[in-house]
Amino acid sequence: MLRHLLNQPKANYFKQSPSVIQWLVISMFVLVIALEFSTPPPYVFGYLYIGAVLLTSARLGRRATILVTSVAVTLTILNLVIPGLEPVTLATVANRLIAVIALIVTGWLSDRNRYYEEAIIRQQMKLLAQEELAQVREDFASTLTHDLKTPLLGAIETLTAFRQEKFGPITVSQRKVLDIMSRSHQTTLQLVETLLDVYRNDTEGLQLQCQPVDLVKVAEEAIATLTNLASARQIQIRLTFDDSNFRRSLWVHGDMLQLQRVFVNLISNAIYHSLRGKKVEVVMASRDTTHVVKVIDNGQGISKNDLPLLFERFYQGSGDRQPKGSGLGLYLSRQIIEAHGGTIWAEQHLPQGATFGFRLPAYLANASPVAK
Repeated sequence: MLRHLLNQPKANYFKQSPSVIQWLVISMFVLVIALEFSTPPPYVFGYLYIGAVLLTSARLGRRATILVTSVAVTLTILNLVIPGLEPVTLATVANRLIAVIALIVTGWLSDRNRYYEEAIIRQQMKLLAQEELAQVREDFASTLTHDLKTPLLGAIETLTAFRQEKFGPITVSQRKVLDIMSRSHQTTLQLVETLLDVYRNDTEGLQLQCQPVDLVKVAEEAIATLTNLASARQIQIRLTFDDSNFRRSLWVHGDMLQLQRVFVNLISNAIYHSLRGKKVEVVMASRDTTHVVKVIDNGQGISKNDLPLLFERFYQGSGDRQPKGSGLGLYLSRQIIEAHGGTIWAEQHLPQGATFGFRLPAYLANASPVAK
């Protein structure tokens, strides 16, 4: 209803059937005219037209405001010569001109105010529509994930039983087909779980089970999990330390499972976007009271337009670096790192590729985690 009213040409309001506002404006004009033309010119009642101008601007639109202001200005000046019972002095003319300026300024300011009010209402309507759309999408994601997870788990269990030959022997060709189907269902299940996690984190907050965690160990486990994926794409994964060639521990106070998800998301993202035969580097370092992790790929890099938006929910990149999943992995990684009091970022890696990194407060023995 509000949008319908805003879209109507308000210039036509004044031409419609008489309303209470129109009659009120006319009554005010009649009163002021009676006072103006029944008294000598030195008595300026034109200022009383201001009420009619304000009322018209607020209720009847721009064209009606211009009309009412013009009529008020004309009548104010016309009172200099009508009824013409007394001579016109310079002071009288000055008073009339001041009243005219006040009427014009009032009409202009009231029109500007009405315009800004309408702009604010339109913006509020757009924001409300966006909020409603976001709520619908979140409700859809929640319902979808709950409804899909159970049949997916059932399908995966059935495929596993076939692969284990519980229903009879299978051929090599059949096993290959079952392997492909199983991997496809596992990927879909991971997407469903990610959607559910994102929805839950947005509505309830991320719940962490924190304890002392060695980031190096978490990284090694994540790399082991992704070895088959890297081999299939002919990618080598290297874990290095920027200040030493020897393995050492980097302790943080965090949730090991959630942090492992971050490593898996970033490393798998790097594998997908690296050229075949190249390598992915996981570089770890300690900076005073923080630990820094960087995952470097040798892909096409990131466009400047994509950089600020990579960690937004459902964001799909442009150019050659298109996401391979739902656009939720990086968003979920940001949720996890920020819940640990850290920061996450992405940047170009020269001469080729991209770097995704995060920083977490170090865990000091017999002390609380310290944020930089």
